[in-house]
Amino acid sequence: MDNNLQKKRDLDFWSLWNLSFGFFGVQIAYSLQSANISRIFSTLGADPHNLSYFWILPPLMGMIVQPFVGILSDKTWTRFGRRIPYLFVGAFFSIIVMSLLPNAGSFNFTIAGAMVFGLIALMFLDTSINMAMQPFKMLVGDMVNEKQKGLAYSIQSFLVNAGSLLGYLFPIIFTWIGIKNVAATGVVPDTVIYSFYGGAIILVICVLYTIWKVKEMPPKEYAEFHGIEKQEAEKPKENFLQLLKNAPKVFWTVGLVQFFSWAAFMYMWTYTNGGIAENIWNTTDPKSAEYQTAGNWVGVVFAIQALGSVIWAIVIPRFKSYKLAYIVSLLLGAAGFISTIFIHDQYLLFISYLLIGCAWSAMLSLPFTILTNALSGKNMGAYLGLFNGTICLPQIVAASLGGLIYKYVVGESSIYMLLVAGILLIIGAFSVFAIKEKEIIE
Repeated sequence: MDNNLQKKRDLDFWSLWNLSFGFFGVQIAYSLQSANISRIFSTLGADPHNLSYFWILPPLMGMIVQPFVGILSDKTWTRFGRRIPYLFVGAFFSIIVMSLLPNAGSFNFTIAGAMVFGLIALMFLDTSINMAMQPFKMLVGDMVNEKQKGLAYSIQSFLVNAGSLLGYLFPIIFTWIGIKNVAATGVVPDTVIYSFYGGAIILVICVLYTIWKVKEMPPKEYAEFHGIEKQEAEKPKENFLQLLKNAPKVFWTVGLVQFFSWAAFMYMWTYTNGGIAENIWNTTDPKSAEYQTAGNWVGVVFAIQALGSVIWAIVIPRFKSYKLAYIVSLLLGAAGFISTIFIHDQYLLFISYLLIGCAWSAMLSLPFTILTNALSGKNMGAYLGLFNGTICLPQIVAASLGGLIYKYVVGESSIYMLLVAGILLIIGAFSVFAIKEKEIIE
């Protein structure tokens, strides 16, 4: 097949959809984790001063797992594909751990024992989610031409946010249908436990659909599609350090923006529950019914954020440059974070989180569109795995510093941690100027 024709081949809409559909299920698992980890550990008895430290494990596991998944899958060729085997294994273990984590307080452990069990379960959950998540980013890079990558990642962004929407709403939906939203001291409410069970079932269905519908390219076709010469493909693979040394400049400049953006969202995930309980329900007591009600409302506002992200994903392609779209999106998100400190009505928070959704939409689509257009297919998986470090490292740094900022900078106020998040997004927006747009869109 002619190489130029192969490069220009377009996929129909449903083929692009199928490449990312499984991400819907994976993201439900991720959103359940994001919206409920602080709630779970607070319920188990965690000190608010130490809450951010529980968030170090998820990005740390992602930083370790995703580069290895990328590099190993670059070298993997099986009858089922090169990325899909890792998706299957990651999803399988995610389902098991999703059934265990919310039950950490139900096994008659001591408080310390429940914490340890919860941490171990969290570590395995995030490891498996990362293993299941990364293949979807790689499949688009592998199988979609440069012209369609923006559309493909927009579809992926839509499915991610649709999964988030459902995952965030699960606890309050179960509350509405009569499932108990309070439990004995140290025990996670049934609404949260059943939410994780429901997410696990949907994850099974979505992953099986992906395995059934997506057929990856065999090695020869892949090499032709990406214009990889035989002798180039047979060269010894580079190690992590060599890959980073040879990374395109866009890898580092987009990574700078990622640093501030993901640090901001780490504080959102960690402190929204406490901030809403503090500012709207006037409580900081995790044992109170008001605190658990605030926990349900976190799912609602996070769902509003996902809805805002879906809407904004339609707007982003209308911008004439990636940089302008990126800057505007992050500034809108910053305005959303900062506005939360002035709001004492639970419904007015919808405005704040719609704006935050604009930043989230840009973070899900623009970095990967920008990066994959600057990469050859030879080390696609490896670079996308390494690029995950620009997502995980800022979360680790933010989580490590969160307790100190909470105690010494914002006066032990969760809602003011969201102000910190807004400031970080403003810095991220100005960092976009470091990206060379010409390099991105050519």
